[in-house]
Amino acid sequence: MPNPLIFEPIVRSALLEDLGRAGDLTTDAIVPADAVATAVIAARKDGRVAGLEAGLTAFRILDPDVEIGVEVRDGGDVRTGGAIATVRGRARALLTGERTALNLLGRLSGIATATRALVQAVEGTDARIVCTRKTTPGLRALEKQAVRLGGGANHRFGLDDAILIKDNHIAIAGGIRPAVERARAAVGHMVKIEVEVDTLAQLDELLSLKADAVLLDNMDPATLRRAVDMVAGRMITEASGNVTLQTARPIAEAGVDMISVGWITHSAPNLDVGLDM
Repeated sequence: MPNPLIFEPIVRSALLEDLGRAGDLTTDAIVPADAVATAVIAARKDGRVAGLEAGLTAFRILDPDVEIGVEVRDGGDVRTGGAIATVRGRARALLTGERTALNLLGRLSGIATATRALVQAVEGTDARIVCTRKTTPGLRALEKQAVRLGGGANHRFGLDDAILIKDNHIAIAGGIRPAVERARAAVGHMVKIEVEVDTLAQLDELLSLKADAVLLDNMDPATLRRAVDMVAGRMITEASGNVTLQTARPIAEAGVDMISVGWITHSAPNLDVGLDM
């Protein structure tokens, strides 16, 4: 789980966005200030839970005395209608924090659920499902944690933790060799270098250079198998492009080490969750 120092500011910002200048007009007008209530957070569909701690933080911020009982922790699976957590506290706090809590929980659980499905699709192979930097601005740490909770792994967290030389870098540098040579000269020995290639000819050129990983972009399974044979274990092989639940296994069976998938963070459907008083 990310450190609370990471997700508390995110939750506070989301609450402020919702409360605006005048607060919760509806709840404050209808619900007495001293009213206490109990609510159950429940799943409307089967899924993998993620983001529960971040979501519950919304209630803790609004009511420091809120009592919380967790039924399914982050990383656990829930069935349709199943309780994820119970919260008891000031009714105003529960109603005001409801949407922020459910937005985070639904979004992150949706990512974990989508990741789990892909992981299951490649089960029995050596390939790992990894995410990309195609994340919601401000939510990257939480979304990447959701991928891990779904059984996947993380690619770069940002531009500063590894070098990934893509087609546009190669075009500006004037080729794969100058791009790799400049990158290797610019960074220390702890920084890994990955290069994106679109063809086997580019891969052949890369094999003579000092790279740690190769991103095999938009190759069909037959071409991926040839690429893996060419690499022969000298670099980590990563496949990307057009990865779906249907194509993931043929890609994995080509022998690649990693399959990177952007849609599990940028387009995964929310897990439907609700709060019932």
